[in-house]
Amino acid sequence: MSLPPSHAEIKKLIHAISLPKHAGMFNPWSERSDSDLDFNAHNLRQERLFRHLSAPNPQLVLIGEAAGYQGCRFSGIPFTSERLICEGKIPRINTCNGARISSRTRPWSEPSATIVWRILDALGLTESTVLSNAVPWHPEGKRGPLSNRTPTSKEKGEGLHYLKHFLSLFPNIPIAALGNIASGTLTELSIAHTKVRHPAYGGATKFSEGLRQLMNGSV
Repeated sequence: MSLPPSHAEIKKLIHAISLPKHAGMFNPWSERSDSDLDFNAHNLRQERLFRHLSAPNPQLVLIGEAAGYQGCRFSGIPFTSERLICEGKIPRINTCNGARISSRTRPWSEPSATIVWRILDALGLTESTVLSNAVPWHPEGKRGPLSNRTPTSKEKGEGLHYLKHFLSLFPNIPIAALGNIASGTLTELSIAHTKVRHPAYGGATKFSEGLRQLMNGSV
């Protein structure tokens, strides 16, 4: 079993990922979105990420591609939507209690996030899983801030340092990569991992089975 990182180590990581600002990408932990209700929304997202990464007994790391506009852009946590937080589905994160971050009438809901947390709950892994992305920030698509796109090669290269920093906090823990970009980035860093099916587009069953096999040591 790996010991959890110290609070100081987690804060150092969050500070590091909050510093970069790139054209065409939104940094949830230092920038303010037009849809943010609170002027300090980026600080609230930092606090949420801190609580998420403070898992007392981390047993699984999930790595995705990049932050999405329906999820991490507003929630501050990879593969996590504002709706899931308000519903109390995310361990260690305070529910909204009427104090939302975004001004959207309904809390943002990301389909992939809903599937990920539903399956983590079914496998008994919600309290012990930490999530990150190969590119921590949100690549904004052609339709503007409220759209996604695949990160460029340059953006993926810029994310390498921060992903390596993140993984250094959680050594000797099984790592699951969701999709080709996450797997390719981990391979570039020579990080041992298991590639599992991304839960989107009908991949929920294979995603669940991949995680189950990984945690059972059968892959």
